[in-house]
Amino acid sequence: MAILLKDAQNLSQSKLTNKIVDEFRKCPLLDAIPFDNTVKPQGGKTLAYVFNKITTQPKAGARKINGEYTSQEVKTTPETVILKVMGGSYELDRVIAADEKQVVDHVQFQSTQKAKATRAYFLDQFINGDVAVDADGFDGIDKAVKGTITEYNTDTVLDLSTSAAIDNNYKTFLYLLRRAEAKMVEKPTHYLMNSDMYAVFQTIADRVPNIRYDKDAFGEDIIKYGKAVLVDMGDKPGTGAENEELNPIVANSATGETTLYGVVIGEDKVHGVSPDGNDIIKHYYPDFKTAGAVKKGEVEMVGAIAVETTRAVCAIRKLKVVEAQA
Repeated sequence: MAILLKDAQNLSQSKLTNKIVDEFRKCPLLDAIPFDNTVKPQGGKTLAYVFNKITTQPKAGARKINGEYTSQEVKTTPETVILKVMGGSYELDRVIAADEKQVVDHVQFQSTQKAKATRAYFLDQFINGDVAVDADGFDGIDKAVKGTITEYNTDTVLDLSTSAAIDNNYKTFLYLLRRAEAKMVEKPTHYLMNSDMYAVFQTIADRVPNIRYDKDAFGEDIIKYGKAVLVDMGDKPGTGAENEELNPIVANSATGETTLYGVVIGEDKVHGVSPDGNDIIKHYYPDFKTAGAVKKGEVEMVGAIAVETTRAVCAIRKLKVVEAQA
């Protein structure tokens, strides 16, 4: 049975564990993803998740009296997703952990920061993952949508890089959005983008009434287009430090173009996979009760995503959101 992060969090008795799960939940996409588990009916677990992807849609029609319907069966293709191990470790001296708590609890600080990095890695794989490029990751939605009927605007650049360009082109953009939605299995639950595209949506929100602000479970402002939550996917893990160039998960090209993704989150659409839905994120805290001055802590997540129908994903390409880089 699939479980959400907030449900998994309720099973924890640890205050620090809850804080770490909160770091994952602070992304509206991750907070909404159901995680199905790979527990076998006969018992035991596996790192392989097998599902049937629908490759032909069901048909229906009329029949004559005393006649029969023309038989047609829905066809499926077996797909296998291999779960991957992701996370990171840190080391602390027991004296620092015990005696330097006036400003920050170092175990909590290092654990929550490592959780943020793990979250960023999962989100990066959710968009960009390709096991043909990195066998340690998992396939993401960009790979799933390429060459499908829900991949839009692959040839013509749509300029949204300035306020004036948005004034001229936002209606064309919204039309592209609706065209892509019309090909999907249902309207998206989330639109995924980088911060530049998010700023474009905020600017369009000043011009149209059906883009509105709302609050998430943590009281933070979010933007919705229809029922879909707009998600700034943030930066790749290990980037974005002071005076460092950002490396967004959803990239801009050298000419300032990006892709906007729509996704339908659901147990038979796009969902997460974990070995045991009750324990999606694991935490291994430093054990300072045993000998040894420096101890290691870790945050780890075992999982992947399953795209059970490619029509649960759309991509609108070649949206120019910034001026071309010099």
